Amino acid sequence: MEAVRSLARVARVLERASGDLGLSHYRVLSAIAAGQDRASRVAERFELGRPTISAAVDALRRAGLIERAEVANDQRAFALRLTPRGRETLEQVETEMVGVLDDLCHRMARAGGTGDPLDVFAALGDALDARAEDHRGPLRDDHRSPLPGTHPGDHTQPGDQPATRSPSPS
Repeated sequence: MEAVRSLARVARVLERASGDLGLSHYRVLSAIAAGQDRASRVAERFELGRPTISAAVDALRRAGLIERAEVANDQRAFALRLTPRGRETLEQVETEMVGVLDDLCHRMARAGGTGDPLDVFAALGDALDARAEDHRGPLRDDHRSPLPGTHPGDHTQPGDQPATRSPSPS
């Protein structure tokens, strides 16, 4: 269980590292950069429906990060390509994400471990706790609204253990 919780927390940390792009749009942008040039192939890769990918492609196109080009010999298909701005954005986001992962790996290495993959993922939780302690401050330092059910001053992350409360006197 701890491994799953730690991975969920890592996803949240990477979401914050992706900045305004967001993790879902990062995945689409990175797939296009890796050669998945059609929306249908990106949808297959991430096991997503075409409407979801179409919405992401439209948003990335409006943001000037990708462009659509006609495919020779197929009037219905469009190839997706990163624009120079898209390449720059992807590079910035990946640099930030690699920095976060590098930091977590160093923290995990200092903590030791058995080498068992589940133990390694569980150790991510300890590394995340140490990282959070070193970076105390507002959880949502990006400009997005708080998650449903949270408040702007709430410093918990998905996967964190809920605070224990003393029983109220009866």
